[in-house]
Amino acid sequence: MSTATLTQSPPRQRSPSRRLGLVVVLTSLVVIAVLSLMLGAKSIAVGDVWGGLTDPDSSHYAVVHGLRLPRTILGLAAGAALGLSGALLQAATRNPLADPGLLGVNSGAAVAVVSATYFLGVSTYSATLPFAFAGAAVAATACYLIAGAGRATPAALALAGAAITAAGLSYVQGIQILDAATLNQMRYWQVGSLVSAHSTPLTVTVALIAAGLALGLLLARPLNSLALGEATARGLGLSPTKLRIGIILAVTVLAGTATAACGPIVFVGLVIPHVVRFFVGVDNRWILPYSALVGALFLVTVDILGRLLARPGEVQVGVLCAVIGGPFFLYLVSRRKVAAL
Repeated sequence: MSTATLTQSPPRQRSPSRRLGLVVVLTSLVVIAVLSLMLGAKSIAVGDVWGGLTDPDSSHYAVVHGLRLPRTILGLAAGAALGLSGALLQAATRNPLADPGLLGVNSGAAVAVVSATYFLGVSTYSATLPFAFAGAAVAATACYLIAGAGRATPAALALAGAAITAAGLSYVQGIQILDAATLNQMRYWQVGSLVSAHSTPLTVTVALIAAGLALGLLLARPLNSLALGEATARGLGLSPTKLRIGIILAVTVLAGTATAACGPIVFVGLVIPHVVRFFVGVDNRWILPYSALVGALFLVTVDILGRLLARPGEVQVGVLCAVIGGPFFLYLVSRRKVAAL
């Protein structure tokens, strides 16, 4: 990104509309969270939602408090994690097609979960969470080292991530072909779903994602400096190597935790940052928080649609994200509306 690009939208001119946009997005998040508690196989009136949340004697308590509240919290957290991690990767690699899968994070998590299931007999989401998180961390670290560590270029990172993803997926499919029980246990996780929210350790999941969000948002200003070029960034006192390590750490925590809890949900980290740039410009100080909030809004909205489209069953959120996100992204590209990075 050139200096001219950075200066084409003076922050002072756009700041009021950006702040107003944040209010709109936050209000929408509250509305969609309430709808998520109300809607499902059996709809609950808005007046009964509060009783379902707070009164154990309410007939709706088991559904609202036990099932829909954890699902809504997980959807908000995972959507924010995927949206922000996609924005971080696209800004760091200057690759408009980058998403958390670029560094092999999803693939690493899948390899660890399948290995734990097949070799150790791990069967619960609580037990697979640390394995998936560790797998994501190992994959991201391996990608960074293979690409050349401190000398890694955006292209080298993308190639190393693609190689790790291909190798990981081959391993996962091989194990699943060998063992039908593992295939049966993994099939819903691999699709990408929030169904497991009630059995997911939400406190740990939300805490990890909150830490990743905090780290990622702190990198906004250094990413703006890096966008001016590495030489300029060094002249401003920034270490590109330390910045990339910080980004890999943040993406590993965010995408790794979300993938461990929900499975590999695609297109959120890819599409949301592009949509956000249409409204807020190219300043990462706005792109990153907006991507987290809009990602959360998008994932919970899609999850609600999945519950309503196939009642009394449901369409998994990972399937709908692919169905909605794929054509929308192609539309953006074909209309040449993908904002410059």
